[in-house]
Amino acid sequence: MQNLQNFRDYYEILGVDKDASSEEIKKVYRRLARQYHPDLNPGNKEAEEKFKIIGEAYEILSDPSRRSQYDQFSRYWKQKGFAGGKQTPKPKGWGDRSNSRSSNQEVDPSEFSDFESFINQVIGVSSRQDTRNGSGSSTSSTPNDPFRTPRTKVAYTVNTPPRTTRRDIEARLTLPLEKAYQGGNERIRLEDGRSLEVTMPPGMVTGQTIRLRNQGIGGGDLYLKITVDPHPLFKIEGSNIFCQVPVTPSEAVLGGQVEAPTLDGPVKMTIPPAVRSGQRFRLANKGYPAEGGKRGDQLVEIQIVTPKNITDEERQLYEKLREIETFKPRADLI
Repeated sequence: MQNLQNFRDYYEILGVDKDASSEEIKKVYRRLARQYHPDLNPGNKEAEEKFKIIGEAYEILSDPSRRSQYDQFSRYWKQKGFAGGKQTPKPKGWGDRSNSRSSNQEVDPSEFSDFESFINQVIGVSSRQDTRNGSGSSTSSTPNDPFRTPRTKVAYTVNTPPRTTRRDIEARLTLPLEKAYQGGNERIRLEDGRSLEVTMPPGMVTGQTIRLRNQGIGGGDLYLKITVDPHPLFKIEGSNIFCQVPVTPSEAVLGGQVEAPTLDGPVKMTIPPAVRSGQRFRLANKGYPAEGGKRGDQLVEIQIVTPKNITDEERQLYEKLREIETFKPRADLI
């Protein structure tokens, strides 16, 4: 008698306890089936084989009757009658199983050369002779599954689309303004666990969609819907960029050069004397990229701000200035 080989611990394969509920087994199976599905792992033979074994485990453990018979077998399989040597009595409940045999004939584990042959007999998977090509080879009576190898006979059900089903999917991607402006490579992780490196075009805006060919389900496409995060300094107005630049009272009165931020880095700009708060200036070609390779402008709004804390020397100078200044901003109100 040959050893009963290739025993598979289905509980260990799914990563559940032996007393796990049917709902827990179903939940774990769905997660693993999605993770290792061949459609999401094209060309990955290891993932495909894992997918087959997961389906095999679920087929047995999801059926209360088959699970009970499997549990009985698991308790006895290492004894002499199963692993070689003198045969032990058959576990209770292994009789009265049949395919083409009579209904009261018992199943003897020692008659089978490996675990798969035994479990196929126990769970009632029958065999038939395939005479279409004259080979007379024995195949499972269950429908052919493209994800199972010819030697694996245990059937299973997968609640996922067929491999030939082509389906587009959509994902949302939120980017900071600087990244949306510059573009370039970005690594993203999808909800199905895949990690992709995507080359982003420069000048992306909220609501824009990027199409990634063949990255959907079954060869479909993946559509990335872009959202650009609000920026603390810049606001996009069409192809123009708006920002505010604070200046001191003395800068506003005397004018001169001040530093303004842009998406390309800080630049020097000249403001005239007696500038007003709210007055806007234009920095040409410092805006957002537009169609045709053109670029908008940056609009800089001046905001005159006063200091909250000043030194004694500054206070003395401000007091002196108040004594000698001739500007009367409220003259028209009297």
